[in-house]
Amino acid sequence: MEWSDLRVFLGVAREGSLGAAARKLAQSQPTMGRRLRALEASVGQPLFQRTAAGFILTDEGSAMLEHAERIEEEVLAIERRLASGAQHVEGSLRVTCSDWFGAHVLSPVLAEFASSHPRVDVELLTESRFLSLARREADLAFRIRPFVEPDVVSRKLLHMPYRVYVRVGSPRPTAGDGAGHSLIGLESGFSGTPDDSWLKHALPNARISFRSNNRDVQARMCQLGAGIAVLPQPLGDGL
Repeated sequence: MEWSDLRVFLGVAREGSLGAAARKLAQSQPTMGRRLRALEASVGQPLFQRTAAGFILTDEGSAMLEHAERIEEEVLAIERRLASGAQHVEGSLRVTCSDWFGAHVLSPVLAEFASSHPRVDVELLTESRFLSLARREADLAFRIRPFVEPDVVSRKLLHMPYRVYVRVGSPRPTAGDGAGHSLIGLESGFSGTPDDSWLKHALPNARISFRSNNRDVQARMCQLGAGIAVLPQPLGDGL
């Protein structure tokens, strides 16, 4: 069994077709197909069902996927270990984080990093979806929630203070249940985050008049007087 064949297997499993996997791995589609057939011959089992909708893992393929991903991690670990001894830091670094954190906290840090390491090409992906480090969708991730992926090295970076914000001149909530006040909250997919839970507990009868999954949009709506918002302090203090 060749590692290069396992890379083909992983590419097809993740992309769902030979063509997409070939583009991802910068190989020709005929070569990909030949290497995949060689792998299936070596294990004596079909690893994919070929359908009109694309390549679908068989039961044997699904069982093999977990082991192949672990092998991939070991190979990448070897590459990282050898690369760490290089005289100059160079290559690409894909970073993922939330939109507001990237814009207001991480950008100055990355600018300084770029100045110190001009041979590194940094790609910053800001989106609500958690990209997978194990599948190399990103190399470095900043998250508010703990990591649950296996074989991921995680460290607590900082404590981020949050504050309650309201437009200057707008009525401010006092002790009570929040009745008569409007709130700016996170969209339902983020229900249960600490700030969202606190806001509902502190002002249970306030009406949520606006939701967004974008912190900068929340901050802007608060600045325009749409309601009360709980925001990260670096973002809210900049209003």
